Amino acid sequence: MLHLTDVETGKQIISSENEFRISTLKFHPTDSNVFLCGGFSPEVKAWDIRICKVTRVYKAAVQQILDILFLPEGKEFLTSTDAVSRDSADRTIIAWDFLSAAKISNQIFHERYTCPSLALHPRESMFVAQTNGNYVALFSSQRPYRINKKKRYEGHKVEGFAVGCEFSPDGTLLVTGSSDGKVFFYNYHTSRIVRTLSAHREACVSAVFHPVLPSLLATSDWAGEIKIWQ
Repeated sequence: MLHLTDVETGKQIISSENEFRISTLKFHPTDSNVFLCGGFSPEVKAWDIRICKVTRVYKAAVQQILDILFLPEGKEFLTSTDAVSRDSADRTIIAWDFLSAAKISNQIFHERYTCPSLALHPRESMFVAQTNGNYVALFSSQRPYRINKKKRYEGHKVEGFAVGCEFSPDGTLLVTGSSDGKVFFYNYHTSRIVRTLSAHREACVSAVFHPVLPSLLATSDWAGEIKIWQ
């Protein structure tokens, strides 16, 4: 099921059956009436909440969409998928044209690891992909989305969990969870570990900065526990 709720009134704007189990949802960065959803399906759907209908479908030869990331202005977006070929990661990260639903590129990441989460840098034309190779890879967010082979963020563990990562609001830090329950803070420019926190007993799958108070961090683990850090 897909549910969209008005926060102020508690009224459900959309309550619709969906053909696949949804695992990722992202609102368009400039049009708040549009969002994308993906999950256990080769399709990504674009919904318009004004008409409560699907307006576009983006289809790739994959089985599952792991994450969705809009690039600045929302004209293009990225999907990370479960597709890993024998010799390289074909279609692991796909770039799409939002309006035409055409694939721009599916040859972005060429290592044999899936990428459970994606994050956009708030100030520079860069994005990162969490990988199951136990490192975060850095890419340009402009075509042809080249990977930075000289810089990657290593030290934490992923080990098959959907571990999330995110930049601090000023873009100087990259924070990620870890399958051993820790939280790692990396210097964005040097890729060195700045600090680690022993946050949870279970795998830490999410670490998110507060959008207004950058000194606050929320973390959550595989067992469902959420903590707020100062």
